[in-house]
Amino acid sequence: MIFRQFFEPESSTYTYLLASGNGREALIIDPVKEMTAHYLQAIHELDLKLVRAIDTHTHADHVTALGDLRDQTGCVTIMGEFTNAQCVSEHVREGDIVDIDGARLQAIYTPGHTDESFSFVLNPTAPEAVFTGDVLLIRGTGRTDFQNGDAEKSWDSITNKLFVLPDTTLVYPAHDYKGWTASSIGEERRYNPRLAGKSREEYIDIMHNLNLPDPKQMDVAVPANLACGQPG
Repeated sequence: MIFRQFFEPESSTYTYLLASGNGREALIIDPVKEMTAHYLQAIHELDLKLVRAIDTHTHADHVTALGDLRDQTGCVTIMGEFTNAQCVSEHVREGDIVDIDGARLQAIYTPGHTDESFSFVLNPTAPEAVFTGDVLLIRGTGRTDFQNGDAEKSWDSITNKLFVLPDTTLVYPAHDYKGWTASSIGEERRYNPRLAGKSREEYIDIMHNLNLPDPKQMDVAVPANLACGQPG
């Protein structure tokens, strides 16, 4: 399998490119508009055909490349069924499988960071990795104080849907701010400071008292992303 992880430093965003092999169909997860040329170069040089582009949720800290990639490659844009983004070509529901030339991702509804967040499990019959968007981060979790976020739903999504995956399942989030590139379900269950040894009530209290500033690009990014990165 071809797997590439890209990093956009302004928003500390990770983007993931997957394909079953050279010359094959590919999908991309959480692409950033400013990195579009970079993704297209990699797709060309790896002799891939981009057929799906996925956003795990409506991002507030960067503008998505979904629209640009759709326009330049003809790929199908995908988000979860509860998104309000207007130009999404295909909506997935809990349990749906996105199959790209043998690379299989299962959609899991994981609200909490936003009310429309989805995660995607690679090879669901024997999970190898999970792309968690902003719901579960490496040694952290996505904030729950805007876009209909909910700390209770965040806890439930993480503990009841993600933490039931095998310990060896790799965790690939949409962001990291400390230099981590990947984790695992087992690591996060044992070492995530917001979750390990915490009760549901303790987690909710932590999330309610983060007092974080709004993302710098929030006022631009959210409306643009509701149009798949194509502001009016």
